[in-house]
Amino acid sequence: MRENKQLLLDFILNKSHSKEDFFVSECNFFAFNLLNSWPRWEKNIVNLCGEKYSGKSHLSEIFSKKSKSIILDAKDFKFNNTNKFRYYEIIILENFEKKIDEKSLFSLINFVDQTNKYLLINSLLPISEIEFGLKDLKSRSKNCLVAKIEKPDDKLIKVLISKYLSDRQVLIDKKLIDYTTKRITRSYGKIFEFIYKIDEMSLKKKKSINLKTIKEVLGVLN
Repeated sequence: MRENKQLLLDFILNKSHSKEDFFVSECNFFAFNLLNSWPRWEKNIVNLCGEKYSGKSHLSEIFSKKSKSIILDAKDFKFNNTNKFRYYEIIILENFEKKIDEKSLFSLINFVDQTNKYLLINSLLPISEIEFGLKDLKSRSKNCLVAKIEKPDDKLIKVLISKYLSDRQVLIDKKLIDYTTKRITRSYGKIFEFIYKIDEMSLKKKKSINLKTIKEVLGVLN
């Protein structure tokens, strides 16, 4: 199981992170539009949240090209050198879950406010819903713009399946994509796992995918 998850992760990370390859639909339109409107933000801190594989890192990459930026990993983030950040207009904090050095995050937020910089925090849940131990951080976490990527809609599911299977030269009938869209779990992880498994089975069978194969894969995933 662990090996399969690693293969799936590698599969997903091989996607292009260009602006042209980000698929905008109703579920991510607000987040895309907000980052695209920079620097015309009401506040200088934005919290981009959504489930794993929903496109947060992709949006971060697009956003990072708007000005001089630095991307940091929240898992081992320490705010111990202000000179490190002074040369950047945009600071991006990736992979934020629930565990972080709270004093470092609080110091970063203060630094951004005091120096008129911009901060993008990517997280699974809105940071305003996280129970921080540091009282001042709890208060500050509620004072930012929230851009949530919702669960994938039919339009996005169809685009993702069509695009990434086509890139791998896997033939699949449009009716089968419609069939899958109606039945697959509304989860980005499940969608990319479906694409990975169909690609894997196509290579093994060396022929186009049929309804029986689709049902087999969906039966395992759902």
